[in-house]
Amino acid sequence: MAHTKSAKKSIRIMSERRSRNRSINSALKTSIGKAEKLIDDKELEPAREAVKQATTALDKAAQKGIIHSNNAARHKSRLMKKLNTAFSSES
Repeated sequence: MAHTKSAKKSIRIMSERRSRNRSINSALKTSIGKAEKLIDDKELEPAREAVKQATTALDKAAQKGIIHSNNAARHKSRLMKKLNTAFSSES
């Protein structure tokens, strides 16, 4: 248990940040999952929009420092790769 005033404040601040980060992380995972599901179901036009939203969410999370920028880049790259292979196999 924290004893000093600054340690107690630090615990309070970290708790607030953790809850904020958790909600953003959850929304991020949901958007990525939706995009991947649409790609797997071969619904390509909705998948394109979902990937666009997921990349925006990834960029925002990386900008806020919730995830590392390389982590965001990796997820975006993999999503685009899946989308592009789905489009090329469709043609």
